[in-house]
Amino acid sequence: MPQQDKASGSKYKKLASNAVLFTISSFSSKLLSLLVHPFLTYAMAEMEDLGISKLLSQCANLLIPFVSLGMSNAIIRFGLDRGNSKKQVFTNGLLTILLGYAVLLVCWPVVRLVPTVSDYAVFLYIYVLTSCLRTLCTQFVRSRQLNRLVAVDGILCTFLTLMGYVIFLLWFHMGAEGYLLAIICGDALSSLFLFFTADLWKYLDFQHLNGRLWREMLRFSLPMIPAQISFWIINASDLFFVKYLCEGVGGRTGDAWSALLSTGYFLPTILNTLGLIFYDAWQLSAVTEESERESFFSEVFRSYSSVLFCSAAGIIWLSRPALHIMKDSYYEAWRFVPFLTMAAIFTCFNQFFNSIYVVYKRSTNSMYTMMAGAAANCVMNYAFIVWWGPEGAAAASFLSLLLVFVLRAVNTRGLLVVDFKPGRMALNLGLLLAEALVLLADVPLYGLWTGLLTAAVIAVNFGGVWVMARLILPRLLGRRGRQLTAWVDRLLKPRKKGR
Repeated sequence: MPQQDKASGSKYKKLASNAVLFTISSFSSKLLSLLVHPFLTYAMAEMEDLGISKLLSQCANLLIPFVSLGMSNAIIRFGLDRGNSKKQVFTNGLLTILLGYAVLLVCWPVVRLVPTVSDYAVFLYIYVLTSCLRTLCTQFVRSRQLNRLVAVDGILCTFLTLMGYVIFLLWFHMGAEGYLLAIICGDALSSLFLFFTADLWKYLDFQHLNGRLWREMLRFSLPMIPAQISFWIINASDLFFVKYLCEGVGGRTGDAWSALLSTGYFLPTILNTLGLIFYDAWQLSAVTEESERESFFSEVFRSYSSVLFCSAAGIIWLSRPALHIMKDSYYEAWRFVPFLTMAAIFTCFNQFFNSIYVVYKRSTNSMYTMMAGAAANCVMNYAFIVWWGPEGAAAASFLSLLLVFVLRAVNTRGLLVVDFKPGRMALNLGLLLAEALVLLADVPLYGLWTGLLTAAVIAVNFGGVWVMARLILPRLLGRRGRQLTAWVDRLLKPRKKGR
């Protein structure tokens, strides 16, 4: 029995260690969009320039799944399987991207006809290629579990991209072109760094291609394309709906409203970043840890959801004062924050349940559930924006992602039962909705009431948060972290005895 407890505990310690490593990496790479957004509001002369930049970035994100054929998901899943040749996995991934990019090149005349995109098509094409190659390299390095190298690369890529923003936006005043070029440089140099430091060139083997493995990887990855496109629809299509449906609303252009909406994502990006950090670590544990999976998934989800709910409550509470760091003309973006924050929570939850599909290689289930959310999002985006105005886009994103969560929570029970505590989930969601409505209604003393609701969310979720903190703090702070956890445990011990 002690051996079983020790083995069980090691799973959580391994997850915590990976989470710390990916936090180091993501503090730089995935938090880039959070840290840099205030800078962009000052670096770009016009609000419309930022709106165009974000639209172009989302266009690239739409093309990337088609070019890569969703192969980034297959690289890590098949790379972690002990029976597969890593050379064949990496070579298959690279060939797939090159073939997909060749098709994109053939489509050049069509892309040149798309409004707005036509003026930036060359930069867009390079952006797509460098992004696909960097994802290939990072996912393959992660499948080899070289997590420290991934962390170093994240810091390097962030530094290079930030330097690109300074050079192309502040020195050369290149606007949207400079925004894309900075990201291109960061991705390209990061890919070269990984290619040589991780000896990825040794994993290129075009003479011994494995057609059977390639077909298996494609069978797994192809359903990810509509799933990724559906995810894009839910998370990015609102920029396009707002651009075309809100032209002239409040005396602003559609591009200006798109810029405000993209600024509204500034604070919810904290949650998305937490989710991506966790998912990078979690997918390694989800695939490799095979014992007592149901209890492992359920316990991890409880702690994970507790951290997200507490973080979300704090973000909504502080959203109005926090957005004062932007240029004054962007302050009104706070109205998008409450529902975008709740949308971010369910984005993270949906990633967690998607890991079940990854473990059991059921990518079609991921596709169907996300497509249902995308269809609902399109309908709600149009209806809510017409009825409510630009803020309706944020509510549509939240409700469509909530729908995906419900579908996945039910659908995955045939594979693995995760006890996500529906009553506790409903209580947390009700508290967050109350906090959002108080803020949006601009009631007197709204800061006091939202603060009290935030305290209530923290009280409900403290136990789950502390379970995760006990694992992570000693790895972040060493001896001081162990002393801190021991001190808090002593404070909590009398309460437990009282129960």
